[in-house]
Amino acid sequence: MNPLKRLGRRRASVSALLAAVILVTPGTATGAPDGVKASTLGAQAAQSGRYFGTAVAAGRLGDGTYTGILDREFNSVTPENEMKWDTTEPSRGSFNFGPADQIANRAQARGQRLRGHTLVWHSQLPGWVSSIRDANTLRGVMNNHITTVMNRYKGRIHSWDVVNEAFADGPSGQLRSSVFRDVLGNGFIEQAFRTARSADPAAKLCYNDYNIENWSDAKTQGVYRMVRDFKARGVPIDCVGLQAHFGTGGPPASFQSTLSNFAALGVDVQITELDIAQASPTAYANTVRACMNVARCTGITVWGIRDSDSWRATENPLLFDRGGNKKPAYNAVLTTLGGTPAATRSTPAAPRSAANAAALPGRYSWSSGGPLISPKPDSTHNVAGIKDPTVVQYNGKYHVFASVASSSGYNLVYLNFSDWSQAGSATHHYLDRSAIGRGYRAAPQVFYYAPQRLWYLVYQTGNASYSTNPDISNPNGWSAPRNFYSSMPDIIKQNIGNGHWVDMWVICDSANCYLFSSDDNGHLYRSQTTVGQFPNGFTNTVIAAQDSKYALFEASNVYKVQGSNQYLLLVEAIGSDGRRYFRSWTSGSLAGSWTPLAASESNPFARSNNVAFPSGAWTRDISHGEMIRAGHDQTLTIPACRLQYVYQGMNPNAGGDYNLLPWRLGLLTQTNSTC
Repeated sequence: MNPLKRLGRRRASVSALLAAVILVTPGTATGAPDGVKASTLGAQAAQSGRYFGTAVAAGRLGDGTYTGILDREFNSVTPENEMKWDTTEPSRGSFNFGPADQIANRAQARGQRLRGHTLVWHSQLPGWVSSIRDANTLRGVMNNHITTVMNRYKGRIHSWDVVNEAFADGPSGQLRSSVFRDVLGNGFIEQAFRTARSADPAAKLCYNDYNIENWSDAKTQGVYRMVRDFKARGVPIDCVGLQAHFGTGGPPASFQSTLSNFAALGVDVQITELDIAQASPTAYANTVRACMNVARCTGITVWGIRDSDSWRATENPLLFDRGGNKKPAYNAVLTTLGGTPAATRSTPAAPRSAANAAALPGRYSWSSGGPLISPKPDSTHNVAGIKDPTVVQYNGKYHVFASVASSSGYNLVYLNFSDWSQAGSATHHYLDRSAIGRGYRAAPQVFYYAPQRLWYLVYQTGNASYSTNPDISNPNGWSAPRNFYSSMPDIIKQNIGNGHWVDMWVICDSANCYLFSSDDNGHLYRSQTTVGQFPNGFTNTVIAAQDSKYALFEASNVYKVQGSNQYLLLVEAIGSDGRRYFRSWTSGSLAGSWTPLAASESNPFARSNNVAFPSGAWTRDISHGEMIRAGHDQTLTIPACRLQYVYQGMNPNAGGDYNLLPWRLGLLTQTNSTC
């Protein structure tokens, strides 16, 4: 997006300037195709209304093999240790949600269900809790812990292990000795469940334990009596979690009966921590079959991904080996769920990375209709052009923000509609009437920042600025501008030359948020902060990519490719004909180097030479725009195929003052999709 102070001087001389330019290339399953649904655990479980999940450790989220399996196979996530008391409240009243947030935010961004584990447990308990001997004090501490943790994740947790492992092993069928039972008595479990219901009425509340899979065991019977009593007296309990840490033989013969008997009390049952010594395919199949045969068995969670990730690593108890390869038990589970293992297909399935590479072809072709959105001047907005669109789909509508240009400068506009056929008639809401205010505001980007439950509108003001809004559909709800930086980072000052600092773009992964920007002088910059610090703390500004001035000009956009570990980078260039077009690159990391994909004039990502205009070529510029995303959050996830791109174009014969050029918004649709 071109700042005001240099706009008027480019168009007349651009062809001459470019004559000598030489381009140099720098060195949940929702909506998934049926074939994918039939060959991954989570997607196949979802076909029967169930989930298939795994325990996740925040410390392993930097492992690409680990996260690749996690994202491909599982539609539910349980933090392994990050929500336990010793992590979340290590000292009284001092809460630490960083590790749990990392897992929760990542799962939410990928559409994975989240199980909370665990609120009240005698183990992994800080010493300050274990040492309490006064009942009123402990009751207050327990209730405060439950309420605070549940409020943190309210609306995001599907089911909570409210109380964990409260019953004793052996023949007693009674509660084990713990600080909670010893100080508060047997009623602490009921108290915990009632407090949990008040904290989050929508979450499923579970009791979770091990060695309760065999129906005749005293421990199983003790838990059964408690659940029956709770249901009879109206104590809020919604589910029973059976951990299912089995030996080599797998589940006991009565396992399905146990599930059925608990379910008959009016609660769901879940297999919550499944692992089986030596991972016998038969043992795994028998476990899954028992769940599938009980209607109220709503899901299965394995306790780890690879054998090396397991707390029982020496027993190799999981579905993937230490290298991340599927074991025979994996195929047994998938088949029992009703799926088709990839190895049994007539054509072997490609590795996930290869499949995604195929879905992002090395060449692109597009089709475009005519202009869909044109300026709508009013008595106080004499708008000549509408440009720089950003768009999300949310609550059944497209929400579009864009720059509006006139002789007096730039500001922002908002419109929404249900279908692109309605785009031209949608009402334009000028955001200078909101707290965003008047003055230079341009090149917006919108996304929902899930950790804060806020919409962010990022734009340029001469600095990198943003506003927030709890309701994207309320144009008057935006906050006044705030800046990401106190001033232009030094590395940009040192390299910008005669360019201008433009086109800020934010994208986050599970741990960090990155802010990209351009300088109209061949440099793409990147800063970063943590997910927890955002929007503050952007530092470590570096040159992420560089090329000749017009080959890497401005309007960068970066996206996560759905179902993969790939990111797609687009940057606007100016071709040898003086017309705008887009080049593209890919990377496995937002902080990594970028590999050319379709990155030249002869093989562009999107340029007039690979766009068909069935209704007539109304533009020769394919300029500043944004992809239609698969979601609306800060991960900026796009489909791997059937891409659509909202862009700005204009009458090829237009000229004169750049501020007055007649930019309009159109829509590209990919015509060479590979899936």
